[in-house]
Amino acid sequence: MKMQETKQGVVVEVYVKPRSKEFKIVIDKDEIVVFCKEGPFRGKVNRELVKEFSKLLRRKVTLISGFTSRQKKLLAEGAKKSEVARILSRNNGHASQRKA
Repeated sequence: MKMQETKQGVVVEVYVKPRSKEFKIVIDKDEIVVFCKEGPFRGKVNRELVKEFSKLLRRKVTLISGFTSRQKKLLAEGAKKSEVARILSRNNGHASQRKA
C-alpha cells in the first residue's frame, strides 16, 4: 500500500474506478483501488471518496491531489500509518454498508 506518514497525518494514494455497482476498497499488490458508485462529474466521486474514507477511518479526510485524475492522494488527519493499514486491510474487498 502506498502510504506516507507526515506531521499532519497519513497520506494515502488510491486509484479510483467510478460508476461501480457498490463502494468498496480492494488492495491489489501495492495499489489501493477504490470502486466508487458516483460518476466523475462535478466532483461527485471526490465527495464520495472523502465521505466514505472519513467514515471508515473515523478521521477528517481531505483530498490533497488528483482532483481531476483517477490517481488521488488523501490525507487522514492525525492518523498513524499502522492504524490506517490495519483498517484498510480489514476492509479489503468489502462493500460499504451504507444504505441508499
